[in-house]
Amino acid sequence: MSWELSVLNWIQDSLHSAWGNVLWPAISALGNAGAVWIALALVLLCVKRTRKLGVCVALALLLDLLCCNLILKPLIGRLRPFEVDPALIPLIKLPADASFPSGHTAASFAAASALYFGKSRLFIPALVLACAIAFSRLYLLVHFPTDVLAGAVLGIACGFGGVKLTEKLNQKKPLL
Repeated sequence: MSWELSVLNWIQDSLHSAWGNVLWPAISALGNAGAVWIALALVLLCVKRTRKLGVCVALALLLDLLCCNLILKPLIGRLRPFEVDPALIPLIKLPADASFPSGHTAASFAAASALYFGKSRLFIPALVLACAIAFSRLYLLVHFPTDVLAGAVLGIACGFGGVKLTEKLNQKKPLL
């Protein structure tokens, strides 16, 4: 864990700035409760031509919710960086749930990878936003690097699972 605290301290010492203190909380807020990704899924579901992709993203987010927030976070119960080192002061309201894995990162990568595995060009801007949200969690001192890495891996798996589940459901009874 000491190397992770070193990474967080390096981010604060090297990348901390006045504009970053405005930008990164705003980017992180896009991922609160998966809001931006849920909105994307809803928009995709509303357009007939992208409905199947919307199902993929929605199922990926549902898998992520189950795996990350309902199973892993309570099971592992990892403390957040500011709970381990009181010198680390987050720039946002203190999250109340466990640190591992990063839910913001997992949801972001679940949506972006569902777009990728669903063969949508939308995955490029989604991936850029997912990476920005993931980094914001480190900048804001609310996650350790391994929380973010695990969130990305879990999210990719959920995105893949969402696409495969959609394909399986579509074989049994065409959804669209």
